Amino acid sequence: MHIGLRPLLAVTAALVALSVVTGRSADPTYSAVQLQLADLLIAEERFPEALEAFTRAKEGATASQLFRARRGTVLSMLRLARFADARVEADAALAEAPNDPAAIVMYGDTLWAAGLFDEAEQLFLDVLARDPTVARGHHGLGKSLMSLNKNDAALEAAQKALALSPRDGEFHHTVGTIYKRMHRYEEAAVAFGNYVNLLPHKDQSQRAAWSRAQIRFLRSLGRRVPFDMEPDVVGQLHTVPFRLVRDKIVVKGSVNGHREIDFVVDTGAEQTVVSREVARASNVQPVVYTLSAGVGEVGLRGLQLGWIDSIEIGSLKMENVPTLIKNPPLTGIPKREVESFSPLAARLSLTVDYERSQLTIGRKIPRDPADVVLPLRQHRLVTVRGTVNDQDASFVVDTGGEVISISSHTASTLSRRPVVRHLPLRVFGSSGWDPGAFLLPGIDLMFNTITFPNYPVVVLDLKAPSALLGFQVGGIIGHNFLSRYRVAIDLEESVVRLKDIS
Repeated sequence: MHIGLRPLLAVTAALVALSVVTGRSADPTYSAVQLQLADLLIAEERFPEALEAFTRAKEGATASQLFRARRGTVLSMLRLARFADARVEADAALAEAPNDPAAIVMYGDTLWAAGLFDEAEQLFLDVLARDPTVARGHHGLGKSLMSLNKNDAALEAAQKALALSPRDGEFHHTVGTIYKRMHRYEEAAVAFGNYVNLLPHKDQSQRAAWSRAQIRFLRSLGRRVPFDMEPDVVGQLHTVPFRLVRDKIVVKGSVNGHREIDFVVDTGAEQTVVSREVARASNVQPVVYTLSAGVGEVGLRGLQLGWIDSIEIGSLKMENVPTLIKNPPLTGIPKREVESFSPLAARLSLTVDYERSQLTIGRKIPRDPADVVLPLRQHRLVTVRGTVNDQDASFVVDTGGEVISISSHTASTLSRRPVVRHLPLRVFGSSGWDPGAFLLPGIDLMFNTITFPNYPVVVLDLKAPSALLGFQVGGIIGHNFLSRYRVAIDLEESVVRLKDIS
């Protein structure tokens, strides 16, 4: 006889209640029932309730049950973007089983979610050196290689993970993400389809709905080539003048052959962005809705996603460019939402010469001498490593931003907190006003050899971007930092080169 999941949950819950009444909370049998309940709750994507069940399961658990409970707790916390809590739990599991590959790779996953990508990669490599059959080790390595733009090697690692664990939906999603990064959209759509098919309650799941929208969007391109460029355009460097407007790099461009418009060059955006007005005037048709996240109280935004048939900026001309359409637009804002262009989304590197007010874009950019070289990771957005009062954090490199900021999470976890009064600020971001923003003086920042001692930083709520990206964003470096240098963001070399112009 077939028993549906919801009736089974009700039966299990009744057994749990009976166990509690009969005082068996220090019994491995009680832990086993709680683990069954927690697994079912995870299958229903009811992560807060699953966390409670995993916590109860730890009481009187055997060593194997305790590890299962910790593993489920980490998974639930990662899904809820409670990255710091997940790391604490994984650390406890590793302390109890320091030589267990599953414990090591779980801790690696939480280091990745903390934005500590180098440390996570080393753990994945260590695990695979001990035991090459650990699927999550290959999966973690695949994500790490993708963030270094080593896409062929990343795909090989992720497919090894799939071969070892073909019913892990997360692995299919990562394979799809790598294919998408490689602009192999049909293969990405197939992988995302496999991910959806493995989701529980895929007909009601919100994650499934967003993934189906992504599949529709990828397939809406048909046989056309995304970010298509003529061979002579691909092979050359494109240098255009820019002007600074409110500390933002602004260039002239056109969309679908229509009138020139101003684009903010925004390396802190995952896609090129146009307003609803420009989309209508330039005949940019929306295809689906997608999720976006930014600074501001709105947090996650549902926006339209469409295709720009052609975009021209100086000698650079691309066709079939995916674009976010700011529709519905924000209300109650001090100015209209602007258009922005993201060369990095097209896998194009760039050099910003603030001294000459010139922007250079190309597949390969010159390896000019630099005073400081910062290794970068591109996990949807480009990040570099910095320290905040000696605490490591990943910072988004954002030419569309104005100041140096840290996240409210980073500020709350500083080991050396400045004894100062917070100074409230009026900060407006891509998701509206950030009502909790404030200025925090007395912070020591370091990026390689670049130091900002006793520096005032803006503290922003970055929970929504962190949740969408899947790792804790430690902060953002914008114009106040970048404008001191000639900045080269080199995706081919996975570095940011900085040449002092002061």
